[in-house]
Amino acid sequence: MTPDLATAKRVVVKIGSALIVDAQSAAPKAEWLAGIAEDIAALTARGVEVIVVSSGAIALARRRLNLTGAKLRLEEKQAAAAVGQIRLAQAWSEALSAHNLTAAQLLITLEDTEDRRRYLNARATLTTLLGLHCIPVINENDSVATAEIRYGDNDRLAARVAEMMQADILILLSDIDGLYTADPKRDPSAAHIPVVTTMTPEIDAMGGDPPPGYSSGGMRTKLVAARIATQAGTAMAIALGHRQNPIRAIQAGAQCTWFLPAPEGRTARKNWIAGHLAPLGALTIDAGAARALAKGSSLLPAGIKSIAGNFERGDAVEILAPSGARIGRGLAAYSSTDAAIIKGHRSEDFESLLGWRGRDEAIHRDDLVIF
Repeated sequence: MTPDLATAKRVVVKIGSALIVDAQSAAPKAEWLAGIAEDIAALTARGVEVIVVSSGAIALARRRLNLTGAKLRLEEKQAAAAVGQIRLAQAWSEALSAHNLTAAQLLITLEDTEDRRRYLNARATLTTLLGLHCIPVINENDSVATAEIRYGDNDRLAARVAEMMQADILILLSDIDGLYTADPKRDPSAAHIPVVTTMTPEIDAMGGDPPPGYSSGGMRTKLVAARIATQAGTAMAIALGHRQNPIRAIQAGAQCTWFLPAPEGRTARKNWIAGHLAPLGALTIDAGAARALAKGSSLLPAGIKSIAGNFERGDAVEILAPSGARIGRGLAAYSSTDAAIIKGHRSEDFESLLGWRGRDEAIHRDDLVIF
């Protein structure tokens, strides 16, 4: 049984350069963008939270900067990204505003999704934007990225974003309608694979060479993305993007390939927190906080009685019951210094105590494991 967009609560959509940028004019494809914006608006009208991961910045600036060679040096790509990102953001803002949707631009790198502290910052920003009913439009920070920019790896970035935000579905819009047993452009007998239940070495081996033109990912990086997403409990689809309203087409049953989430995917990160991170401190909490955690709540500073150790934001810490028994572990949203100042206080007091307003939670429930 394939995933259903109609029942998803959070969806990440990745869009490559070849879909957004006209190869002849090097300008945004306004009509295509209008169609995808209409699709996004239809999802949000049903209460679905949508995050877009969009390529296209470098492609939009190449001609304007007269960088029309077949291959650009790294520093030329970075310069083109700095110029093209303005045009890309403007194109998304105009397309979404036609449906009274507010676009928000975020420039991040893969490291931002893998470093614990930057991960927490990025997720908090995205969560806040979604709560404000914005459409986050993410692109890799190509003006400062190094290795990633050489490979055009927004497929993997999109998978990391889906993992970070615990998305239900990741859609990779591509120039092909899914995974085939071989390259259908070279092998007429290649068979389309509608559903992949488990990522295997045989599936991994089906990734081919990157396609020519603006697109630089290819099936290879899409399969890497599929492994990341499905292991995190997110379903993923590879679908044809070269059509008007491509998401509507998926909902209507258009041919694509679905990668089903691993049954244990949602617990993989919790296992990582519980067993693979060395705690650098401990938080002793009161009985009320312990009862709240047992019911699935986040840990609030008001419930912390004492703090031990020296840790920074994003580090793992133990959670101790009033008796001293170890009852959980999580990633701290505050350093030990700041946590010591706000422990026992409510969120409305944080600004006067710290001089700035931070997170409401000491440890968010998504970063928390109860033993």
